[in-house]
Amino acid sequence: MKAVLLDADTLGDDIDLAPIREVVSELRVFGTTSPAQLAEHAGDADLLLTNKVQLGEAIMAGRKGLLVMATGTNNVDLAAAKARGIPVLNVNNYGTASVAQHTLMLLLTLAAKLPLYQQELTAGAWQQSPFFCLMGNKTLELAGKTLVLVGSGTLGSEVARLAEAFGMTVKFAARPGNAEDTRPSLDNLLSDADALSFHCPLTEQTRHLLNAERLAAIKPGCLVVNCARGGVIDELAALDALKAGRLGGLAVDVLPVEPPREGHPLLDALAEPLNLIVTPHSAWISPEARQNIVNITANNIRSLL
Repeated sequence: MKAVLLDADTLGDDIDLAPIREVVSELRVFGTTSPAQLAEHAGDADLLLTNKVQLGEAIMAGRKGLLVMATGTNNVDLAAAKARGIPVLNVNNYGTASVAQHTLMLLLTLAAKLPLYQQELTAGAWQQSPFFCLMGNKTLELAGKTLVLVGSGTLGSEVARLAEAFGMTVKFAARPGNAEDTRPSLDNLLSDADALSFHCPLTEQTRHLLNAERLAAIKPGCLVVNCARGGVIDELAALDALKAGRLGGLAVDVLPVEPPREGHPLLDALAEPLNLIVTPHSAWISPEARQNIVNITANNIRSLL
């Protein structure tokens, strides 16, 4: 089987592709592939490996497998692949430890009001303090507080395990759009939530799941973390709630458009005295997680063979 990796640069330059090379007869690697380069780069490869390169029906003739080196498969025309009988295999649960760690880091940072204290330190407030510490921003002790999670898969479950280690009570909200899920709805849990974290896919049922209406009903001072997908929360409404003091803190690792070449209000707001964190979709990027992508992809190819 001949294989081609179309966008290796998106996985970093420190991953070892040996597991994939061991299961194919030939592996050609391209750092990036533009739409205009796709046909040339794909060549006569039996297997196309992609992280984010779009694979439409026009490139599928003669292929024996499409390997998505990510969890989401929205960059592949799945209907066309199915019609042609071409398997599409993705990677799941490759970054559970990395994303869960990042989520807890964001939650802990918000609880400590670190963004606000860092701004005060930069302004020289500690040097001018009348006594030994700064304490103008009230912190939150997580022990005994309630964390509401939206998403109860492998990732949500790992976040729950870590949060419980800090003494938090964890409650899972019912999956939006699933009428058979008997757990409490998000609406019923909002008044209990000292912290709210999202670990669900972006679907029509989850788009703007945290909207202005729910933000008006949320427990005052709640910390909100989104490491799922941009658009799961209404970022502009959440920013308004943060500025109004309704939220105790807001942290996102994702935005609706990535990279945000046209900017975004959350990025602009980082200069303001707010308990706000934006990370550049980096929850998944630990070397271990990225190597897991390679290893799982190699296993996927092995299953095809």
